[in-house]
Amino acid sequence: FCQPGGWQLSKERKQPTFFVVVLTDIDSERHYCSCLTFYEAEINLQVKLHNNVSVFKGTKEIEGEEESGLIPPAEVFAPKSLVLVSRLDYPEIFRACLGLIYTVYVDSLNVSLETLIANLCSCLVPASGGSQ
Repeated sequence: FCQPGGWQLSKERKQPTFFVVVLTDIDSERHYCSCLTFYEAEINLQVKLHNNVSVFKGTKEIEGEEESGLIPPAEVFAPKSLVLVSRLDYPEIFRACLGLIYTVYVDSLNVSLETLIANLCSCLVPASGGSQ
């Protein structure tokens, strides 16, 4: 459900997207799944070219012979998704939480993702109808 259009590689980086899916369990309880999907460069992919040359981690292979040299890898972007599942319906708060996790991850900030997520999970949620 986090990539409803299918999992596809892209030749260009796409902007992150956010949406919410509501799932219902066997007891008719609703679960709100907030999804933030972004595209990240993949550099460890093996690419087959038409003239029997394959590019893999900077190594050029020609008909069983290996020739070392710097060959730029094909740059493709793969989708990744951050998903937050909750029984509470607070899409804007969940968007902000996923945006914070995304920023820490993408900018390689000196913050442990585990610590950040643990801190977010330990936040008190206000009563329904009260102030946020």
